[in-house]
Amino acid sequence: QVRLVESGGGLVQAGGSLRLSCAPSGNIYGLTAMGWYRQAPGKQRELVAIINGSRLSETTYADSAKGRFTISRDGANIAVNLQMTSLKPEDTAVYYCYFNARWGMNLDYWGQGTQVTVSP
Repeated sequence: QVRLVESGGGLVQAGGSLRLSCAPSGNIYGLTAMGWYRQAPGKQRELVAIINGSRLSETTYADSAKGRFTISRDGANIAVNLQMTSLKPEDTAVYYCYFNARWGMNLDYWGQGTQVTVSP
């Protein structure tokens, strides 16, 4: 079974930057979207950013991420990255990578989550 493998989380001071990366452990066919969600303690999981799997110019950002975060795809490796700048303490959360594919059926893939902690 294909897994999504994330990297790049950690501890950073407010105003700093982090880059998250995610790649599948095997092939995924019919990829439609790739993105990042996050979940802070006591809160629901929320969308951070998502990119169209084939039309890479089509991106959607949460209002909280606009102007600070950039999602991109590494086409050669079918990896998705999230460059986060001007980080704030309220960005502290577990960040989850997400892929959606349609190959005979609709398939959702989730990463295991990576912790991002932003100190004041």
